[in-house]
Amino acid sequence: MNGGAARADVAGAGVTGTADVLEKRVAEALARLDLEARVRLLTGASFWRTWPSPEAGLRAMVLSDGPAGVRGERADEREPSANLPCPSALAATWDEPLLRRVGRLLAAQARAKGVDVVLGPTVNLHRSPLGGRHFECLSEDPLLTARLGAALVRGIQAGGVAATVKHYVANESETDRFTVDVRVDERALREVYLAPFEALVCEAGVWAVMAAYNSVGGATMTENPLLRGPLKDEWGFDGLVVSDWIATRSTVPSALAGLDLVMPGPWGPWGPALVAAVRDGSVPAELVEDKARRLLRLAARVGALADPARPDQAAGAEEIAGGGDRAGAADGTGADGTGADGTGADGTGADGTGADGTGADPAGPYARDLLRRAAAGGMVLLRNEGGLLPLTGAGAPGASGGTRRVAVIGPNATLPRGQGGGSATVFPPYLVGPADGLRAALGEGGEVVTATGVRAEPWPAPLSTAGARDPESGEPGLRVRFFDAAGKLLRSERRLSGRLMFMDDPVLASSARVEVTALLTARASGHHPLGFAGMGRFSLRARVGAAAAGGTGTATATGTGTGTETVLYDDTLEPPDGDIVAAILRPPVWWAGMDLTAGEDVLVTLRHDPPAGMPVASFALLGEDPSPPGAEELETAVELAASADVAVVVVGTSDRVESEGVDRAGLDLPTGQNELVRRVAAANPRTVVVVNAGAPVLLPWREEVPAVLLSWFPGQEFGAALADVLLGRVEPGGRLPTSWPARAEDCPAWSVTPVDGALDYDEGLHVGYRGWSRRTAAASPDEPAAAEGSLPAAPPQGGPAYPFGHGIGYTTWVYESLAVPAAVAPGEAVRVRVTVRNSGDRPGRTVVQAYLSREDSAVERPALWLAGFATADVAPGEKATISVEIAPRAFQYWRPATDGDGPGGWSTEPGTFTLRVGPSSATLTLRGAVAVVTPS
Repeated sequence: MNGGAARADVAGAGVTGTADVLEKRVAEALARLDLEARVRLLTGASFWRTWPSPEAGLRAMVLSDGPAGVRGERADEREPSANLPCPSALAATWDEPLLRRVGRLLAAQARAKGVDVVLGPTVNLHRSPLGGRHFECLSEDPLLTARLGAALVRGIQAGGVAATVKHYVANESETDRFTVDVRVDERALREVYLAPFEALVCEAGVWAVMAAYNSVGGATMTENPLLRGPLKDEWGFDGLVVSDWIATRSTVPSALAGLDLVMPGPWGPWGPALVAAVRDGSVPAELVEDKARRLLRLAARVGALADPARPDQAAGAEEIAGGGDRAGAADGTGADGTGADGTGADGTGADGTGADGTGADPAGPYARDLLRRAAAGGMVLLRNEGGLLPLTGAGAPGASGGTRRVAVIGPNATLPRGQGGGSATVFPPYLVGPADGLRAALGEGGEVVTATGVRAEPWPAPLSTAGARDPESGEPGLRVRFFDAAGKLLRSERRLSGRLMFMDDPVLASSARVEVTALLTARASGHHPLGFAGMGRFSLRARVGAAAAGGTGTATATGTGTGTETVLYDDTLEPPDGDIVAAILRPPVWWAGMDLTAGEDVLVTLRHDPPAGMPVASFALLGEDPSPPGAEELETAVELAASADVAVVVVGTSDRVESEGVDRAGLDLPTGQNELVRRVAAANPRTVVVVNAGAPVLLPWREEVPAVLLSWFPGQEFGAALADVLLGRVEPGGRLPTSWPARAEDCPAWSVTPVDGALDYDEGLHVGYRGWSRRTAAASPDEPAAAEGSLPAAPPQGGPAYPFGHGIGYTTWVYESLAVPAAVAPGEAVRVRVTVRNSGDRPGRTVVQAYLSREDSAVERPALWLAGFATADVAPGEKATISVEIAPRAFQYWRPATDGDGPGGWSTEPGTFTLRVGPSSATLTLRGAVAVVTPS
């Protein structure tokens, strides 16, 4: 990061040529708009769209959530989205070129869905492991977050789609997120929390920034002076500042602060109130002009602004609800000069996905291969005692005389988790589970058996085509119908999932009741759990003995048959904490059950009365086959493990444990999973534990099993990537982007619960590994070179279980030498050269990490901070010399305004800095010194 550097001049994807051409087009459009027309553009037209303006040549722009996949306006299984590994998994790759490719895939997905603006990446930090959206953020370190976030932005915007960096700023937790006031000192704000935003603005040229819900320093972020300075005034941000959804609470304060677009719409505190505020002098007309100019500039960049003299070029400008292709620029060319057919000189697509547009297909070969590579590249091998992994050679599953039977056990083995919950959730085209991935990889040479062992969640899962039939057609799925207040049927549709979400669907405005029906056939006798998730008025009914209409389409709302209808629920389900947005994305759950005999049919009906005027409805119909008692289920898993050559236990969390709108209560794995691991490990010494979670969980059994692999939430290619890693087809390329605690009480920052409305960031600069290293001694600079990933036999008292940057590949490394300049001038970058040797017998990848420290500083500094990193792939027995650049900002600190006369600013303290290099923050085996010398 180089805060003093000028922001990159990005002309944009829509209007090609120089920045002057873009600005001329924007000025011409702006001149055609009076005050009322300008203000109208500054509030959304709907939940996801902005207003068009035919007279200005402007069509509506579509915004969509996008940190782990682009959902689009229609959020359901009929229009699936590529499900990326969660951002923490992507960050674990430490791979900027890979993340740029992932960004290009996001752009291809966005264009295919008619989306102009992707609401991502999220560059808030992993301050506390309790943060509900920890999985949605990249790292605990500002530099790693900045560089990887910038790679994503560059990839997205190279595809002609705007990226939106969020959530500006200090939005690291979810508790009381609408009202919490974060209190953070000026140095920590600048050096830690604002730093990634600064890099994405000044270096990556991001086109949009989202203002968060929370307050900082007493002012809510949509009204906070930080929107003007540093964002616009100091950093020169010329893009659009959009509010988080329903975050804007005022007219004049938010308009004066620097907010540009209120979302969603068409309601909101601006509109006529902002026009009146301009007319009475409360808000300068020049501010409204600036906001409208920024919105038009964004439109020009994404191809939504035509020549005002030819408004017909803005396709669909007169249609708010219309779809249409949003891929191209107004003149048919892209930001990189590719042709109107989307191909470049080498025949590849402008988004890097191939001339045939395969990147737009979430299940196509390009997306599949890239997501599989990204998932494997982010998997972190935390422990591998005795070289159990990879399962290769004579011990490989299916090999002659080797392993033949693999037991895949655990709640996340039978119900794998590809993603977290909340606005980052998408509907993927498929999800490869761990067992399916291994079966496909092993073929006929091996046997894969499965058992759940323990249930991580007590409620049933959403119904799917595997267990439900549409009562009208008899085909797999469910029937969803919308009725008005008079009982007239407005729409009827067959759906393939019991998880339902309707956003800005016009039928909601006229619907007094939504009814979901599914015909279930008991596949076993026992107690069948049934339930729903949702917010508002619901009734859940079941009729045993009902039958499908057999394809006649004549079934009534309650089906046919003579069975007695049982009312299971008829009441109102309220969000537990009053957070309506979170309740939409993570609705509360109610469930009970029915005793059924194998072969019995039951018609389940869920009725919901949607609130009037609500543009969104989100609910789910839940149901499962009966499960054996918990003790029996556990014993079955243990017996299966004992009979296998290798046991793979997949434990973890879920999209309800880790989700927007709620912080975690603790770091323990959900119900019974620790006991499951210990029982399986005791039954089979060849046990691999796969941790399927997006954020740290405690692993009290980690020394009792030979291998621990962190898969994160790895997206739709979970099982395929896992098989690649376990079988040694690829190396587990991940290195921890966040420290993994041994005990919850040791975390440098813990609390996410405000006290009297305020949340104090008391740790200051010492976030994550900075806080750990403050308490525990850094690796001795005099110890000999160590193999990559080597750790103390036990973590130091109060230290993490696995430190920041840690990860073991399938080879070993020796860090041999470091070359560093003896002295540099203030403001000068430093380039160091590191020689490493692959001392193992397999090709491998290492992440060279360079850290600075300063013992005699006149100001408080962290004990250690990441200053640069680079990756290298090296053949066995070979050496490589790797160049690591350290930017001038790494040597600087922020001088608060209170420290002297005038405003604050960046300062470089002359003197000697210690540079340590190694494969993790706890294994720094090379040491040098850099003197910052002020020229005389």
